[in-house]
Amino acid sequence: MSEQNTPAGARRGGAVWALVITSVAGFMAALDNLVVTTALPSIREDLGGALDDLEWTVSAYTLTFAVLLMFGAALGDRFGRRRMFIAGLAVFTGASAAAAMAPGIGSLIAARAVQGVGAAVMMPLTLTLLTAAVPAARRGTAYGIWGAVNGLAVASGPLIGGTLTEHVSWHWVFWLNVPLGLVALPLARLRLAESHGAGAPLDVPGTLLASGGLVGIVYGLVRGPADGWTDPVVLTALFAGGALLVGFVLYSSRAVNPMLPMRLFRSRAFSGINAASLLMFVGMFGSIFLLSQYMQGVLGSSPTEAGLRMLPWTGMPMLGAPVAGIMSDRIGGRPVVAAGLFLQAAGLGWMACVATADASYAAQLPALIMSGVGMALYFAPAANLVMSSVRPQEQGIASGANNALREVGGALGIAVMSSIFSAQGGYESAQSFVDGMRPALVTGATVVALAGVAALMIPGRRKTGPVAAPPAGQAPAPVLESTAR
Repeated sequence: MSEQNTPAGARRGGAVWALVITSVAGFMAALDNLVVTTALPSIREDLGGALDDLEWTVSAYTLTFAVLLMFGAALGDRFGRRRMFIAGLAVFTGASAAAAMAPGIGSLIAARAVQGVGAAVMMPLTLTLLTAAVPAARRGTAYGIWGAVNGLAVASGPLIGGTLTEHVSWHWVFWLNVPLGLVALPLARLRLAESHGAGAPLDVPGTLLASGGLVGIVYGLVRGPADGWTDPVVLTALFAGGALLVGFVLYSSRAVNPMLPMRLFRSRAFSGINAASLLMFVGMFGSIFLLSQYMQGVLGSSPTEAGLRMLPWTGMPMLGAPVAGIMSDRIGGRPVVAAGLFLQAAGLGWMACVATADASYAAQLPALIMSGVGMALYFAPAANLVMSSVRPQEQGIASGANNALREVGGALGIAVMSSIFSAQGGYESAQSFVDGMRPALVTGATVVALAGVAALMIPGRRKTGPVAAPPAGQAPAPVLESTAR
């Protein structure tokens, strides 16, 4: 896409300011994926609500974030990236305040959904604004800092949520965003340069089809255990959601400017890494949702202790990502990603085996470390596989699609694994919770193992072809490697 920066905007913008502002915004959006998990028991105690209400407290954010992510990027291209970034940041900040002041579980869920809308507009524009402000020679460093800040948010989310919940109040899980947003908003107005994309038409029909389909399926999965799988509303939601998603695929196959071009999935590399990403997040998010409650409600950990005890899992990518990047450069991304997914599946399976009503942390630690190492091996090579699976001009769409599928996987994972949990157990006693959680974790392990199988379907690196003999006196040309499509 072309970028059209105004001269005034170019003078006002600066690489350092752009990095600071977009990193803060990215931190806020990434943090809210997991920060609420360790606060769930306190929210349930304070506001009430059943299991399905807790599910929606997390999924309302991830779902709206996922389905509007690519639409948000298109809004920025058409109406101005800085303008729409500021609008998204303002919505996110206001919704965070509304969540902090929510008088009941229903209003909290609604505020979380609006948070997701704001994040969906704000988050994809952080990279485009950063790219426009940073010279090409320094973009690698800028992307690395931006990615590290986002990784820190994911790793520290359960710990930050637990610490605020225990020592202040669960409300501060959401109040935390407000001062950050109030500082970032005027800085974005004053320090970011405006830019536009090519101005392609917005894919409103595709967005409505995808949003309606995903909401219908997640709603049916969430309400199924409580209302019964034969309940007319549940069945209607599941069938209508499925029909809308089929309609989305058919529409996107024929539309001129679709939100997600279906032709990208003709690439085995693109299809394989996106299937692996979707399935990995199904298993990961669903497991974290249950394990954070298990550590507090069953094992008696405080919210802070629960966040700290999750760090060997959630924090490992911060330490292991550089190693994973080096390994993928040497042997290719496919074996590294596949190994990481199988390790994470083994860790979840191990956790299911050792989980009891009085399990020690020492018994859980190897499983948490194994899952964390697996996650670390997945993230860095996966991003590279996504970008190398499409043409350069399609990398923005490919990145947006992969991020959206990850968030969808998170929402589906919480819904599916909570359904299994409620069918086999519940909150009645410690043993009842364990009885429900163990088959859910086994399911999560199986799904992540299937993600590993999907990763193995990605074509390996191959040589581009035989190299002709060079003319006399000329050095031979280097042999390039690429990912087969």
